[in-house]
Amino acid sequence: MRLVPVVLSALAVIPLPAAAQSPEGWAAREVVESYYADLSAGDYAAAYALWGDGGAASGQSFEAFRGGFAGTAATRVFTAPAGDPEGAAGSVYVTIPVRIEARNTDGTAQLFGGSYTLRRSDVDGGETEWRLFDARIRRLDPVSPDR
Repeated sequence: MRLVPVVLSALAVIPLPAAAQSPEGWAAREVVESYYADLSAGDYAAAYALWGDGGAASGQSFEAFRGGFAGTAATRVFTAPAGDPEGAAGSVYVTIPVRIEARNTDGTAQLFGGSYTLRRSDVDGGETEWRLFDARIRRLDPVSPDR
């Protein structure tokens, strides 16, 4: 019976991995994951609404946004831990690294990588939920097995 407290005491001094995520980081990651779930489900209105300013932060009208996914059958996103939140002018920003797998309607696959920056207001009366603010996504070349 004495072994259990000793083991628990030993576990208490083991440091958390560097990838430990703050609640804010998890909340921001969930927005990115929800965005891709909405895209994969064909719910473009919900995905567009996750961009700041009612979708305007995407830099596209809703029609152009929806049209950009016309050839996409499904998407999956893999998120990495968020960077440290940074504040500026009443806003908080956080960057989420991503890898994206897309399957097109013609059966081909594409791989993308990059990051999303999310923003939320840090002032009274402002939007407190994380919203997509910027995307830095590029297409990745597939790695051949003989490389």
